[in-house]
Formats: sequence, C-alpha cells, structure tokens
Amino acid sequence: MMRRFISLCALSAVLFTGISCGSKNKQSKAAKQNTTEIAKESQVANQVPETKDADKPTETKPVQQAAKVEKKEKVKPAFTAKLPQVPREFRAAWIATVANINWPSKNNLSTDQQKAEAIRLLDMLKENNFNAVIFQVRPSADALYNSPYEPWSYFLTGQIGKAPSPYYDPLEFWVEEAHKRGLELHVWLNPYRAHHSNGGSVTNESMVRKAADHVVRLRNGMYWFDPSSQKTQDHAAAVVHDIVKRYDIDGVHFDDYFYPYATYNGGADFPDDATWNAYRKAGGTLSRPDFRRDNVNKFIKRVYTEIKAEKPHVKFGLSPFGIWKPGYPAGVTGSSQYDELYADAKLWLNEGWIDYFTPQLYWPIDPPKQSFTSLLKWWQSENTHNRHLWPGLNTVEVRAPNRVEEIKRQIEVTRQVVPNSVGAVHWSIAGLTKNPSMLKALHEGPYSQRALVPASPWLSANPILKPTLMLTKQPSSVFAKWLHKQPEQVFKWVAYARYGNTWSVEILDAPQTEISFPKTKDGQKLNAIAVKPIDRLGNEGDYIGENIED
Repeated sequence: MMRRFISLCALSAVLFTGISCGSKNKQSKAAKQNTTEIAKESQVANQVPETKDADKPTETKPVQQAAKVEKKEKVKPAFTAKLPQVPREFRAAWIATVANINWPSKNNLSTDQQKAEAIRLLDMLKENNFNAVIFQVRPSADALYNSPYEPWSYFLTGQIGKAPSPYYDPLEFWVEEAHKRGLELHVWLNPYRAHHSNGGSVTNESMVRKAADHVVRLRNGMYWFDPSSQKTQDHAAAVVHDIVKRYDIDGVHFDDYFYPYATYNGGADFPDDATWNAYRKAGGTLSRPDFRRDNVNKFIKRVYTEIKAEKPHVKFGLSPFGIWKPGYPAGVTGSSQYDELYADAKLWLNEGWIDYFTPQLYWPIDPPKQSFTSLLKWWQSENTHNRHLWPGLNTVEVRAPNRVEEIKRQIEVTRQVVPNSVGAVHWSIAGLTKNPSMLKALHEGPYSQRALVPASPWLSANPILKPTLMLTKQPSSVFAKWLHKQPEQVFKWVAYARYGNTWSVEILDAPQTEISFPKTKDGQKLNAIAVKPIDRLGNEGDYIGENIED
C-alpha cells in the first residue's frame, strides 16, 4: 500500500514538472515574439527614407531643406538706373473739312472712300513721326459727327442734315484710328460761323433758319452768330461740352475766327445792333468794341472751365491771328485782331484760360514787319502761366525763296525760343501731302526721331502704376514683355536697352507690349532693359527694369 502511494507521488511530481516547464516555454516564446514585433515597429517608426546618394548620412537632410528655403527667400535688389530723357515735341497738322480743303476730298464720296482717305492721312503722319492731328469737326454750325444740336455737314455728304450712308460716325472713326497710331486727336471748331459761302444753299436744316434770331448775314454771303448774344454763347458751349463728354478726344481747338474779318462784310461794321442796344438799355457802360471783346472773353473762359469740369485731361487750344496789335512787338505792322476781330488773345494767354497757344505766324523769319522770330519771342514774353506755345507754320505757302528750308528754320527757331515745351502746328496737311520734298525734308531732318508730346504739369492726373516685366533669353536676342494692371492709363511706352554704358530709346504705342532686343549692338553687349509707361498727358510713370547677366 505504502509502495503504491509513493509511486503515485512520484508520478504526480513528474507530471507537475512537465506541465510547469511547458507553460514556461510557451511564455518564453510569446515574450520573444512580442519583443521581435516591438523591435520591428520601432525600426519602421525610426527608419530614414533612402537618399539618392547612399553615402550621405541621413541626418544631413534637414540642413539641406533649410538651405533651400533660405535660397527661395532671397530677393533681388531693385533695379535702378539713370535713364536718358526722351525727346519731346508737339508735331501736329491741321486737317480742314470746310470747303473740302483737306478731307474728305469731295462731298460725294462713299463711306469706304472717306475712311480710306482718312487712313492714308493718319498713316502718313505716323510714318513721318508726327504725334497729333487737329481735325475740323464743326466748320460752320454743322457737324462731321452725330450731333444732337446741329445738322450733318454739307461738306461730308453734299446735303445739309444728310447722314453718311452706309452710316458711320466720322469723329468716332478718326479718334479710334488716330489713337491706334499713337496720335492725339484734337477737335477743331469754329465757334461763331453759321454758314459758309461754299456750304450749299441754306435750307430748313441749317442753323441759319433754326437760330434766325441771333444769326446775321454778311455781305460776302456768309452767315455769322452774334457773339454777344447769350443764346449764341449757350449754344456753342453746349456743342463743345457734348463733344467732350461723348468722345475720347485729347483736345478742343478754336482758330482765328471770332468776330469776322472786316472784308467779310465789305468793310462795314458788324450788324449787332440788337444786342448792343439791349446792353445799353440795361445800363451797360462799356464802349462797343470793349462790349464785344468782353463777350468773347467770357465765352473763352467759360469753355475752358466747362471742359475741365467734364474731363480735366482734355486740352483747350487756340490759334489766333498772329499779330495782337500793330507795334507789338515794336516794328511789327499788319492787321489787329484786338481791334478787328475783337479777340484779346493776349489776355487769354496772360490769364491761363488755355492749355496751348498756337498763334498763326504765317510770315518768314527775315522781314522785320512781320517777323516770325520777333512775334514768337513777343508771345513767349506774354506767356506768364508757362502754357504750351506751339506756333502755327504756313507750310503750304509761306513767302520765302525756299519754302522747305524756311519751315525747317522756323522749327529750329521755335526750339530755341521755347526750349521747355517745343512744338508746332502745320497749316495744313496739304503742305505735306502735296509737297513730297517738304515731307521728306522734315522726316530726314527735325522729325527724324519719334517724340512724346510735352507734358502739361498744370493739369491734374492720376499716378500711373508701374508695369511688370518679363525677360526671355534667346540665342541672339532678349525678348521683353510687360503687363499693366490698368492699361487704359497708358498712351505710350518707352522701352530702354543699355549696351555697354549707352542707352537706346524706343517710343512705342500703347497696344505694343513686347519687343526683342539684340544681344549685341555696335560691338557692345546688352546688359539691361527697362520699360516706362506714359499717360495721355505725357506724364511719365515709374520704370521697371532688369540687368541682363551672361
């Protein structure tokens, strides 16, 4: 019995030991497995991605990234340079529509023929480095545009009140085409002429009939508004304001016709008894000549003020008869605009009621009685507000032995007398279209390079934003392109390229926003490019530029 008990105990001990050992082995295996998995997870969590260069230690990667960030944040220094001044000179021609002097060449042309003639004239001006045109839109109380106040011009269609067919608005067309070519467009109006003797028969469509109570007939067959009538002044001012408001013009221009020349009425006094007697009856004390001048003065000041109220950037210009009074300056003889036309143009210049002044100095330089030079100097001495003084030149028929050389000399004299605002207006475009030698001499001489119109610092304008510039290097050139956030601000661009230490300058029209510069010029390497915007008043904006590195 005892032996059996001892055997059972021994067997139990053996079984317990086996079970115990088996359990420990399982725990050891489980622990070993857990340790392996933890190690694997730790290895994955701490593993550094492979680099392309296996020899580089992984710990240098954050340093490389920091270097790249630092490189991106490095900003190029702003480009600065002393850019050369751009040539400036007002170069314009009158285009007369009265009696079909310049355009249209006939009053029965089709719409397409009229447009073709206009484009030929504008192309000629652009190609010969002119920068403005003075276009007659109101020859005699009529309109070469769609006017709510006056009838279509006889000189446009051959019939007063008849619109072009197929329909178009000539002024709208001229403005658009001039601006495409970088030319300013100034509208030219006769403020007081109601009907021209070459303007066909007076019909019910004419202002002669519609404004009969303040229009008078002269002995040469012309009709004239009475400048002293308030109705005349109100009507003419409304015509100007309408054009300024509705059309994108650059200037308004009056010529030398105020009260008519005495010869128009056969030497007789102007028939304004009605307004003169009304003035005297109301207690007026001025003399009759002063009364007339006073009414013209009030009108000029009014027009200038109303133009600026509507569009401050639109310039107002006048081209009066070239002599104010005989004896001014000493030695000058001739007609007196002050006494005959009742136009006190000196006062308008003295008071600054104009933006540019274009006295018709249609005489040559040499004769002392009406010397171009002495008259120009005198007008400049009266230019107390430093307005633009751009004389009118008689390019068609100045009385000189050599007309071409005379006009070239007059341009040079103007540059000397008025150096801070150079310019001239040519009467008329026929002096260029009908005289190829004149056009060639100007293009090869004083007008050989393009020029900006002189700025008008007394006129307010918004600052021009700086453009952005992009340069692309090509095998033999550098391509420049620029953008502007407000392209309507820009009328011209000036593009600069520096070769060695020398800048070249190009004046470009607003639509052109790219140009290619050769990498070498005259043996010098291109090393910088800059671009500057110019607004429609000739003001310069900030430039943007960039150095060109090899």
